[in-house]
Amino acid sequence: MAVSLREYRARIKSTESMKKITRAMELIAASRIIKAQQRAAAAAPYARELTRAVSAVATFSNVDHPLTREEENPKRAAVLIITSDRGLAGAYSSSVIKEAERLSERLRDEGKEIDYFLAGRKAEAYFKFRSRDFVASWTGFSDQPTYDKAAEIGEALISAFLKEQGEEGDVDEVHVVYTRFRSMLTQEPTAVRLLPLEVVEGEETPDEGELLPLYEFEPSAEQVLDGLLPQYVQSRIFFCLLQAAASELAARQKAMKSATDNAEELIKKFTRIANQARQAGITQEISEIVGGVNALADAQAAAD
Repeated sequence: MAVSLREYRARIKSTESMKKITRAMELIAASRIIKAQQRAAAAAPYARELTRAVSAVATFSNVDHPLTREEENPKRAAVLIITSDRGLAGAYSSSVIKEAERLSERLRDEGKEIDYFLAGRKAEAYFKFRSRDFVASWTGFSDQPTYDKAAEIGEALISAFLKEQGEEGDVDEVHVVYTRFRSMLTQEPTAVRLLPLEVVEGEETPDEGELLPLYEFEPSAEQVLDGLLPQYVQSRIFFCLLQAAASELAARQKAMKSATDNAEELIKKFTRIANQARQAGITQEISEIVGGVNALADAQAAAD
């Protein structure tokens, strides 16, 4: 019984240590998610206005630009999968990968081959473990993305998209799979088509009496598109990275809070079992003492 008691005390001690770690990680995620939310919120207006500007140029200029041109028979698509670099975030990364697999299945049903581009060590590990090919990967910034990394990813995707059909590494479509931050309780895996140009913000209906803006393009619509479209792609990727970072921190906070609560329940359970074991040990010792006293008394009575 004493051995069992020592065992439960060791379990309580190790669980308390684990609880301290999960509690610390929960507090760290909670402190960082506010900044991540602010960054995502600050990037949203810029991304929205840039989308409107690009849409206006594409709609009102009638310019046939490579980044807006639809291939008649698309044969290959690029899929950028944005996951986390670290674990302990619940089902955050696995949900994104499942959404990417659903998108891949749909693209294959359409007769398209897929080139994968990965952001985050979890996606990279998933592909390497299964010996699956991917074109490029970027890691080390999932919870604190920078615009430089978004620009680097965007340049790689644009370069692949602008290659002639049939050329090695060319793609006809570019899709992004990431986690959209809805609230602290809700993070939604989302897949969007980035190229050819597709307005992902949705069409806005003007209010009654509101005048639609008129656009003039200088020096020309073609040059405006040449300058805007790469920025549009990079800003959309940066926005997706910021949304994914906020979602990752929210998922990690939720997972660590759940782990902390479970650790508290385990400590209560082990403490109760240890107390029961201690009481059983004391009861057994008292029984042995009483039994010994009775045996001595019986022996003394027999001797008399």
